[in-house]
Amino acid sequence: MAVDTSPRSTTWTHVDGEWLSGNPPLIGPTSHAMWLGSTVFDGARWFDGIAPDLDLHCQRINRSALAMGLKPVKSAEEIAALAWEGVEKFDGATPIYIKPMYWGEHGSPGSVVSVDAESTRFALCLFEAPMGGHGGTSLTVSPYRRPSPETAMTEAKTGSLYPNSGRMIAEARGRGFDNALVRDLNGNVVETASSNVFLVRDGVVMTPAANRTFLAGITRARVMHLLRKAGFDVVEATLSVEDFLAADEIFTTGNYSKIVGVIRLDDRNLQEGPVTRKALDLYMDWAHVRSESEE
Repeated sequence: MAVDTSPRSTTWTHVDGEWLSGNPPLIGPTSHAMWLGSTVFDGARWFDGIAPDLDLHCQRINRSALAMGLKPVKSAEEIAALAWEGVEKFDGATPIYIKPMYWGEHGSPGSVVSVDAESTRFALCLFEAPMGGHGGTSLTVSPYRRPSPETAMTEAKTGSLYPNSGRMIAEARGRGFDNALVRDLNGNVVETASSNVFLVRDGVVMTPAANRTFLAGITRARVMHLLRKAGFDVVEATLSVEDFLAADEIFTTGNYSKIVGVIRLDDRNLQEGPVTRKALDLYMDWAHVRSESEE
């Protein structure tokens, strides 16, 4: 029986100058991306009529393309304009995930492994995706690690990094947790399997220092800025599992669900605390005010 390849929610994709509904067949068995993983993507969010930091996500996808050895064929401004065009195809009731993508179609001359930058293709995919994270999330320390820049393309948001995240989540869920707290090769905590992570202790907000082993996200930077502006002491530092186990609060940040409180870390139960709630309030207030000021 053939696998159903239709998307699980309303989806529109812009490719080669036109909008296509559903899940259009874009990559074949000889495509470099299919065979050897030359894919990069980014993800922005639309909800409540706003798309926070859409411009920064559109800029980052082009940086990821260059890191992968691809050739950006759209400017960040062109991608953002297409995203707003795509939003109009939806009913405006459900949040949307905005996913620009680049991939390589062919290997470079003389090497099937290295991608040919001149064969770069672009697509922009939008699909309905409700905001998650309500009620908090649970974490366990993963036995798996993040690679270093010398061993993987950690400076790009590339699909090739995500199977490692996928096995982290699968292993954690097999033990009854939602997600995993992840360390680098030196044993320092860097993020979760799918988001950046913060702790709060004695009123000080701390997050793992960006050491090039993980994607220091756009929402992470936005939340750090907003908390500092609100008077909080926000510190980037080398953090251990023990630091997180001793925290008063833990929360995650990411584009998909924004700010989510952690209510369990291994055997320790926590509550969504006041700093976590404040971070979410600050973010949402900023996002809506900025949107109004740009109208």
